[in-house]
Amino acid sequence: MALVFLHHVVGDLTLGKPELVEFSEAETVEAAVRAIGNSAEGAITVWRTESAAAAARRPPAERFVGMLNSSDVVAFLALSSADPEKAMTTPVSEVVAPNPGLLKEVDPGTRLIDALEMMKQGVRCLLVRKSIMWKGFSKRFSILYNGKWLKNIQSSSLGGVSNSDQPSSSASPDNKFCCLSREDVVRFIIGCLGALAPLPLSSIASLGAISATYSFIEASSPAFEVIYKIPHDPCAIAVIETNSDGTHKIIGDISAYKLWKCDYLAAAWALANLSSGQFVMGEDDYGTTRVSVPDFPINSPTDGSGPGVPSRPRKFSSRSIGFFNNQVNQMPVGRLRSMYRGRSAPLTCKHTSSLAAVMAQMLSHRATHVWVTDADMEDDILVGIVSYTDILNAVTKFPPP
Repeated sequence: MALVFLHHVVGDLTLGKPELVEFSEAETVEAAVRAIGNSAEGAITVWRTESAAAAARRPPAERFVGMLNSSDVVAFLALSSADPEKAMTTPVSEVVAPNPGLLKEVDPGTRLIDALEMMKQGVRCLLVRKSIMWKGFSKRFSILYNGKWLKNIQSSSLGGVSNSDQPSSSASPDNKFCCLSREDVVRFIIGCLGALAPLPLSSIASLGAISATYSFIEASSPAFEVIYKIPHDPCAIAVIETNSDGTHKIIGDISAYKLWKCDYLAAAWALANLSSGQFVMGEDDYGTTRVSVPDFPINSPTDGSGPGVPSRPRKFSSRSIGFFNNQVNQMPVGRLRSMYRGRSAPLTCKHTSSLAAVMAQMLSHRATHVWVTDADMEDDILVGIVSYTDILNAVTKFPPP
């Protein structure tokens, strides 16, 4: 573990972060779809609605309900396919799964190593007060790490006086907060690659950053089964074809990342009616599968349209769920995949890829995971997955000297 995690604090990562805008559980699913499109990791934090007086009497973290991502919304709409327009007006409180452990409020002067430890244990977001100014580098004592208390190295100010005993924060009457996500932490880490040497250039396999336990579904299986199989973190399931030797060939994935900015109504119909292979490939505009899907404006302002306004029927197509169009009719999934991949292609790396390359790959695509394939085989033979948690475990693997 590099000393950079001991010398930096959470407040260093909040510079320039926008103020938290709470998304109320009383909002509709339609409003949630718009908010998810502008959020990190394809998910939003959902908050309990209270009066201003009641909210001021207790910490904001106590009003946190849980997180809602794109796959949650698509799954809900698929289960409510009988009346999709009514489903879009459903309160988010009926959709989100309560999980207050996904968010934790921390002081801006908290050590970065503590933030990493919290996120390794399942915290997805850190709530940090923006109106607090901190002094020095970090708190003198940290929480338990690798079974030992970590004590801050004495650091001197410009005047030569130690500031490690100064208070870490001073309160302000303003209660402004920001949310720090795992993406923010990994973005900071990739800016400190020199301090982490030689870990960044080491392969993910040698660092033990590959999780061999992953969720998958056969391409021939109904996509609807994904609703009951997809894990929460990372929220992704591989669509595979099983070879004769028992290995898995990945052809796509169904995940919150892939569904992040899709047409949610069309994706929900596809999830309820297509096979997993067809879902990740998309359906051909000129194919035999056709359905009237409401042209509901869920990715842009309504401009006068909404649940009470008649919608224009249109057929389901590959474009509507974010896939490229294909010119070939009624081809088997394997043949169809050889013709094009487009946005349906899963984000993959080799097991020999460096940690730095995988982090850059995730950040450039704003993905929550990367599927790992065997570099010694030509086909996309799946061997595991790398998530944010795996990266955080890799960079903090070794105890401080």
